[in-house]
Amino acid sequence: MCCARVSRMKGTMMGDKARELAPQTRSPFNAIRAIDYTVIFVRDMAAMRGFYEDVLALSLSRELSPNWIEYSLGSNTLALARPSRTSGDAPTPAGSASLQLAFKVSAAEVDACADELVRQGVALLSPPTNQPFGHRTLFFRDPDGNLLEVYAEI
Repeated sequence: MCCARVSRMKGTMMGDKARELAPQTRSPFNAIRAIDYTVIFVRDMAAMRGFYEDVLALSLSRELSPNWIEYSLGSNTLALARPSRTSGDAPTPAGSASLQLAFKVSAAEVDACADELVRQGVALLSPPTNQPFGHRTLFFRDPDGNLLEVYAEI
């Protein structure tokens, strides 16, 4: 009897707390359905462009200026940009891992990507590995030190 009463009180208190934390009005941000594009602010545009086009074989979709280029990846866009008026921040220190991009492929392609990266002289942080959460992963870095992953669901 005592435990049932405590349990009921606990549920009520938790319900009240949840209501306090719940938003009181609908936010216009609830309309967000996807990430449309991702921008990597680069230190060395030539090195980054060479890496993404020559090593990762991404096709340039458009070049808005020498400071902004875009690649189409499915329904998303990956842009490389030099910091300028849009960002007063200093470049991220090398090795800070402030960004990770994960590129989804088939399971067989994870190994093929690893072979191609090695052929191109890119150091692998980890070889293709089956993870306990159901992914086959491969990790490496781009010339600016951003963490990149090629993965497949297995």
